[in-house]
Amino acid sequence: MAEDNNHKNGSKYDASQIEVLEGMDAVRRRPSMYIGTTGSRGLHQLVFELIDNSVDEAMAGFCDNIIVRLHSDGSVTVSDNGRGIPVDIHPQTGRPAVEAALTLLHAGGKFGGEGYEISSGLHGVGLSVVNALARWLQIEIRRDGKCYTQRYERGRIKTPLNETGDTNETGTIVHFLPDSQIFPVRDFSMEIVSSRVRDLSYLNKGLRFVLIDEDAEDKETVFLHEGGIADFVRNLNKNKDVLTPEPLFLSETKDGVVVEMSLQYHTGYTENIFSFANNIHTQEGGTHETGFKTALTRVVNDYARRFGFLKENEENITGEDTREGLIAVLSIKLKDPQFEGQTKTKLGNSEVRGIVDSLVTEFLTNFFEENPGQARLIAEKTVKAAQARQAARKARELTRRKSALDHGALPGKLADCASKRAEECELYIVEGDSAGGSAKQGRNPKYQAILPLRGKIINAEKARLDKLLANEEIKNIITAVGTGIMDEFDLNRARYHHIVIMSDADVDGSHIRTLLLTFFYRYMRQLIEAGYVYIAQPPLYKVQKGKTQQYVYDDHELEKLLGRWKTDHVSINRFKGLGEMDAVELWETTMNPDQRTMLQVNLEDAEAAEQIFTVLMGEKVEPRREFIQTHAREVRNLDI
Repeated sequence: MAEDNNHKNGSKYDASQIEVLEGMDAVRRRPSMYIGTTGSRGLHQLVFELIDNSVDEAMAGFCDNIIVRLHSDGSVTVSDNGRGIPVDIHPQTGRPAVEAALTLLHAGGKFGGEGYEISSGLHGVGLSVVNALARWLQIEIRRDGKCYTQRYERGRIKTPLNETGDTNETGTIVHFLPDSQIFPVRDFSMEIVSSRVRDLSYLNKGLRFVLIDEDAEDKETVFLHEGGIADFVRNLNKNKDVLTPEPLFLSETKDGVVVEMSLQYHTGYTENIFSFANNIHTQEGGTHETGFKTALTRVVNDYARRFGFLKENEENITGEDTREGLIAVLSIKLKDPQFEGQTKTKLGNSEVRGIVDSLVTEFLTNFFEENPGQARLIAEKTVKAAQARQAARKARELTRRKSALDHGALPGKLADCASKRAEECELYIVEGDSAGGSAKQGRNPKYQAILPLRGKIINAEKARLDKLLANEEIKNIITAVGTGIMDEFDLNRARYHHIVIMSDADVDGSHIRTLLLTFFYRYMRQLIEAGYVYIAQPPLYKVQKGKTQQYVYDDHELEKLLGRWKTDHVSINRFKGLGEMDAVELWETTMNPDQRTMLQVNLEDAEAAEQIFTVLMGEKVEPRREFIQTHAREVRNLDI
């Protein structure tokens, strides 16, 4: 019977159909298993793997200078002054150790041996994966008074390891070119690389990075932070009014775990905690972040009770209250980190929670006792946050997501779509009733929903949660989206996977767009991280010559079109707002999936986003003026 099934459809299934991929072939056939994607993120991961190797040398105490060079030909060089990869014969393979590191998966000094006590690499695949996915890779090693070089092509040895001369330096230099057979786009972003390098310079106090871009006007940038993560917090708060003159800073080691923590409160209402484990940004937190939050909540509550900020009949301050206006960076380094998943975004070591909790509790308790003035400011702020939270509780109940089928609970102005499949549904948040009317008439009601806004929403950067939730437009957005906000946020409840901000192409439209992005960033950031938030791109002009008409989206495109059409008998209609378009025009230019252009809002650099929202939407005028003066020449569309 089994034999009959095998031949039922005329195909044979036996051992000959089982394909075994080994070594570099496995990486080249399935690169996404090792670097996540062959897009931009995976491309940059190659550089980060090499940088992390050099940082591991620094954490081991053997390196203090790392150079990253982006070459004009698309190749990259990462060099350090560490010990240099060993070149002697590896006892198990009978080949030079450097060859094992470059050609064998799970070969490295990070498996509990004496090579590295602490490292960000766990699986020994970094260098070999880079080699496998490179068109070519050239490595130079300096150690033991000698210099050695070797070349690889697509993961295979091209030349033997050669001794090329004497040297009194030590270190490793890796120069590689990503393979066009693997990566469709091979353009490295200076911004993405510098963001990673900057974070590493904060996390590794005294480690000097030099980033060189051969195509940039300012070719060389040096990152060196002797203040470590305290400098990180200081930089994040530089445009805010702070409660303490300097960031608090803790650096202690307990049971082999190095804990560094820095925090500082500002007068605003948003919190930002950046946590790291062995230099890896743990975006989903983990046991170290839980220990920190628990300690902070306990110490603030104890202080508030002891000194009468909280009365006996008042409920405790919650963790959410203690983190209002908090900027904190937590960095731990440990020997055997356990990350949940290959993405390494959440730390799972159970013992770390207690270690961080005890160290932070002791540190903050001492600080509050020794600095009563600063402690009082923090306690007063958290108590006010608790009072505002209680006032917001009723308002939040009104915005909490109801059943997706309960249309009676949805905002009255929402023209919902028929489909209940969130992955195909689109919510257009539209400026004004006039544009909302055109959008409702022009949309595809099967999967496109329209939510008109009346005027500008409240500025989420300046308003506390209770005032925010009292704003009718904010309540409508939260209810329509369906996810809830902050601690109650649940991405799985999103009623739409495309949330499109559609505003006029003028100054007011830009302001409304920025207000909405500020709200999403501060209270529904996971929507942006999931790629659900978009910005519609309505045309600026309708250009007509005879019976031919064309929509134009910026001034540069208009100049090119007029150059082709000449200027005889050409009429140009500039759209001052979406309301000037009829339903057909709005559908054809901005809402039709077959023709429209939309910008997806990304969150590649959380620190840069934090600063830009603070500058543009915060209380301080001077940083905003400086930003406008600096970037005025970059403005594309200015409506005066």
